[in-house]
Amino acid sequence: MSRVGKLPIELPNGVTITVDPDTITVTGPKGSLTQFTLPGINIAQENGVLTVAREDDEPKNRAKHGLMRALINNMVVGVTEGFSKKLEINGVGYRVAAQGAGLKLNLGFSHDVNFVLPAGITATVEQNTITVSGISKQQVGQVAAEIRALKKPEPYKGKGIKYADERIIRKSGKSGKDK
Repeated sequence: MSRVGKLPIELPNGVTITVDPDTITVTGPKGSLTQFTLPGINIAQENGVLTVAREDDEPKNRAKHGLMRALINNMVVGVTEGFSKKLEINGVGYRVAAQGAGLKLNLGFSHDVNFVLPAGITATVEQNTITVSGISKQQVGQVAAEIRALKKPEPYKGKGIKYADERIIRKSGKSGKDK
C-alpha cells in the first residue's frame, strides 16, 4: 500500500469536490481547479473526508495511487490557501517592476525583458524580490522557473535571479589570485 496514497484528505469548510468518471473538480474560496483522474484509481468521498484507492495491485496502478492523492491534496490546499514562490534579483543595476499584467525586468541586457504572466497567476514586487502566487502549485512553480531562466545566477558573483531559499555555490575565480 502506498504510504502517501492511503492517507485520507480532510476537506476544509467551503471546499466542494465533484468526482466525474474521468475528471475531478475542486472548488473553494480562491477558485476552482480541474484534474483528470487516472485509470485504475477510485476516489470516494464520505463525511468531509476524501479517500483514494486503487482497483488492484498492478504495478501501473500502484505507481499512480500516491500521485493521484498528492494531486488532489495540492488542489485542495490551492483553493483554500494558495501557493507562492519568492525570487530574488541580485546584481548591480538589475531591477524589476510590475507593469500591467506582467513584469518588466532590467537584467543587464541591451533591452528590457517584458514577462507576461498567465491567467490565474499574480506577481508582487518589493525592492528586488518577486513573489509569484496562485492556486495551482504546478503553474506557480512553472512561472517561477521561467522567470528564473531569464537570468540564472552565476557562480562567481552570484548575479542573476534565484529562489529566496536557494543557495548558490560560489567559485573562487582565477587560481593565481588566491596566493
